Formats: sequence, structure tokens, C-alpha cells
Amino acid sequence: MVKRPAGAIRVGIGGWTFEPWRGTFYPKGLPQKQELAYASSHLTAIEINGTYYGSQKPESFARWRDETPDGFMFAVKGPRFTTNRRVLAEAEASIERFVTGGVTELKDKLGPINWQFLPTKSFDPADFEAFLKLLPTEADGLALRHVVEVRHPSFRVPEFVALLRTYGVATVLTDKEEFPHIPDVTAPFVYARLQQASEACETGYAPAELQHWAERGGTFAAGGCPKDLDYVVPPPRKGAAPRDVFVFMINGHKPKAPAAAMALIERLGAKSDAP
Repeated sequence: MVKRPAGAIRVGIGGWTFEPWRGTFYPKGLPQKQELAYASSHLTAIEINGTYYGSQKPESFARWRDETPDGFMFAVKGPRFTTNRRVLAEAEASIERFVTGGVTELKDKLGPINWQFLPTKSFDPADFEAFLKLLPTEADGLALRHVVEVRHPSFRVPEFVALLRTYGVATVLTDKEEFPHIPDVTAPFVYARLQQASEACETGYAPAELQHWAERGGTFAAGGCPKDLDYVVPPPRKGAAPRDVFVFMINGHKPKAPAAAMALIERLGAKSDAP
């Protein structure tokens, strides 16, 4: 099974095809087929959104792998057909189709798989545990890492945190006010999706806020827990082993996402942390 280095901090955006980025992030006149190569030369990770809406061909994953530099990594969204169901315990066939459908063609560039749930999906402990049991730990000899993005306030309870720790699954750390904030570390990696970029700020986030996230990322990567976050369960005083950290600039004012990601990379030296 492929072993992954720990303690790397990777920062990126959601997807790479977005019209407002052309002429702002992407140089004017850059061919669209070169956008991924350009983005991956300025960022250290990208979250693939298209897999949430439909299947992708194995050849596409292989091409994306080949178009990006060594050390770059893709997070991948699991399909909505898996998570947008009443009974999660019935998701086994859907999970298997996704995991065996070509995503492992990313090989060592495959980062965590993000299973995103609707804001209307509330916490049912027994059913959610049944879902966690279905998540495979490896495929085609490649270790798999999973993160769940829950958006209903009922998940912000110690029982949910305990479940994730039992199965080694992470939960998305968000700064979006409408979603529950669950910064608790439940896996050997941390996964943040930041969604408060402002149109008024050149870098999406103010310098002070970017500095806060840089410091938080560094603390998480070193095995600690930042003291300024509101945990569901008090974190242990003793630090853990170094962790991989993924930070994605997603929404808010999306045209600013690449600028925010690059500004954060500059502050925490994420490129030098990637292997």
C-alpha cells in the first residue's frame, strides 16, 4: 500500500474552470486546455467538484495527474447520489462504483475524498455509523482518506466526533457562519474549506485573517490544536504526530479564491512543505 508523507500543508481552490478567473488569475489568452497546468504551478492542491455531479472517465483522472507537477494533490468530491439519500446504510453500491470508477488513476496525487451532505441531512448516529463502515480504506493498493462535510447543526455533538475518531474520518472545518463549526481533529489529517472571501479585499481575506489561518495550519500540521477554535470536545493537551493539512478557498466571492489561496501559500510556505 502506498504510504503518504505527513505534515504537508497544501492550499488550493475548488475546480479550475471558472470564467471570471480568465484574465485575472489566468493570463489573458491562455488556452483553456492549459488552465490546469497553470493553476497547479501556482497552487498545491485542487478540489475536484465535477465528481459530485457525475462520473468522470478514468482517462480524465490520468490526464489530470499527468498535467500537474510532482507533489501536487487533488481532493475529490464523492458523488451526490451517494450522500443525498434518506438511508445512508444503503450507499454501499454507490460508494463502490465511485471508488472503482477511475479515481485511483490519480495515484499518489489522490488526496482525501470529501463526502458532502445537504444542510437538511440531520445526524442519525446509527445510520451515519453504518455509512462510515462502508468507506473503504484502500483501493488498487492506494490508501484512501475520507472527510465528511456535514451542514446540519445536529452534528455538533460529542457523539459525532467520537464516531469519526473511531473510523479515522475527518470532518470539514469551515468558516461559513450558516454551517456548524466542528474543528475537532478526528483523523490523521485536517481539511478546511474557507468560504468567506470578500470582493472588497484584493486577496479575498484581509492580511490579519490570512495570518490567523496560516498559524492555525501550522499548528495542525505540527500535531497541535489551535487555541482560538471552538471545539466540540476539549482537545488533548499533549500534541499528536504531524498531520497533513488541506485548505481550500471555495466560495464567498469566488473570483478572489485563487488570490486568497496564493496569499495563504505565501504566508505559510506551503509549497516548501509539499514533498
